[in-house]
Amino acid sequence: MHCRGTANLFHNMAFSIYQIKPQFQALLRPLVQWLARVGVTANQVTVFACVLSVALGLCLYHWPLREAFALVPLWMFLRMALNAVDGMLAREHGQKSKLGAFLNEITDVLADAALYLPFAVVAPFSAFWVGVVVLLSAMSELTGVLGQTVGASRRYDGPMGKSDRAFVFGALALLVTCGFTPHWLAWAIPAMAVLIAWNIVNRIRQALKEAA
Repeated sequence: MHCRGTANLFHNMAFSIYQIKPQFQALLRPLVQWLARVGVTANQVTVFACVLSVALGLCLYHWPLREAFALVPLWMFLRMALNAVDGMLAREHGQKSKLGAFLNEITDVLADAALYLPFAVVAPFSAFWVGVVVLLSAMSELTGVLGQTVGASRRYDGPMGKSDRAFVFGALALLVTCGFTPHWLAWAIPAMAVLIAWNIVNRIRQALKEAA
């Protein structure tokens, strides 16, 4: 009984914000239908979201004004919406392509790295640990993709998947904007690194389980 309870606990802790994506997509569907009618493509949305993410990340890195970090949670939410939009355009409006598959994965990793980068120059966060989170995040997404090479689906298991990371960094950006940056807040980044490492292990485990 104790083992079963422990297993259930780990399963619940592996929850990811990604699991609420279907409800979010339902809200966006009218917008997606309109974009398809006016000729907007999934690849255009993907590249647009990446370019703006990189631009925002580089601006905040070079000019880390406290008030400017308020843009991070706003953009994280809009980017999540754009990511859902490009996927729906591809799946529901016949816009799937081999190029799109590459763009979807590569631009996500690039945009994530750019948006996490500014925290490396903001106290009390450690540049080293921000770098570790960037590296592990890329490994997490690579692991998710590699599930397909062993006969499983593309894995999105948590904890601390892409949507979860966006939520946490958005919350940290709000704290920076408000000037609430006590020394103990620095531990948020190493804690994320631990959870992303768990995420990688969980995605491998779930992919192997599905493939079997």
